[in-house]
Amino acid sequence: MLNLFPNDVKDPAKAVWVDLYDPTPDEIQKVEKALSLDIPERTELEEIESSSRLQFEDNTLQLSTPVSAHGDEEGPTPIGFVLTEKVLITIRYTEMHAFEATAHYCNKKAHDLTSSEVFISLVEGMVDYGADMLEEIGVHLNSMSREAFSRYSRPPRRGIKRRTRLLREALVDIGNTGDKLSQIRESLLTLQRIAPFVREKAEHWMKEDMQARLKTVERDIKSLADFEVHLSNKVQFLLDAVLGFINTEQNDIFKVLTIASVVGIPPTFIASMYGMNFKSMPEYDWHYGYEWGLFLIVLSIILPVVWFKWRGWW
Repeated sequence: MLNLFPNDVKDPAKAVWVDLYDPTPDEIQKVEKALSLDIPERTELEEIESSSRLQFEDNTLQLSTPVSAHGDEEGPTPIGFVLTEKVLITIRYTEMHAFEATAHYCNKKAHDLTSSEVFISLVEGMVDYGADMLEEIGVHLNSMSREAFSRYSRPPRRGIKRRTRLLREALVDIGNTGDKLSQIRESLLTLQRIAPFVREKAEHWMKEDMQARLKTVERDIKSLADFEVHLSNKVQFLLDAVLGFINTEQNDIFKVLTIASVVGIPPTFIASMYGMNFKSMPEYDWHYGYEWGLFLIVLSIILPVVWFKWRGWW
């Protein structure tokens, strides 16, 4: 899809912002021909080298960054920028809040737009969206932390199967949260490089107020990066805590099985001893020999249990 701004412009050569949303080859060719600029392909935008994501040649900036848009479950998608003094070209493959807000802003401002103003508005929108996502993740992690230490810290009296399912779900939730944070981190790191790079290379034609806005963006990104590190540490802490609860559950189960096996040894020994059927065994001739054998079996069960309870092992 090819979107031109101001929206009453029909020729890409007269537009200030050319937005290529999941473009077709014909749309890319049309823009390249009208503006005499090369449009990078998706494979080029997905390259991770800094030299590939930040390029400057003939007063043209070519930038790319991965973003997590609208909570995209498929992972981050690349966005490309081709910025000159007169025009901004964006290449994207998913819907984004920042682009929707900037498009609304451009339609209101109409012909008073500049390419650098549109670019900075997009970057600000992306940073704002990243901040919103980090805030949501922070609230979610706080909720998970309270739930983990209030629900899982108590020893289960029943419903072990349900508790195991809850712990498994908590692990999956923590993993998904960590994955979202890694996507946001990658986007923030790239934006952190893009802002000063653009400010430096476009210094001779970018207005001072636009440069001031870029400096503000840099400070915002730095604060978000620090907050993301804090959230990542919290994810690791919760992961260790849940794994610790799982290990405790497993230890409790093995402890019960061990005690059951130990308690079962004495009665098994007594029952097998009296099951040998030797005529010389005096208990066979006793009137209460059968009851005596049952008494010894029960006593051999009770004594180990009482011993374990007294030692606090169970």
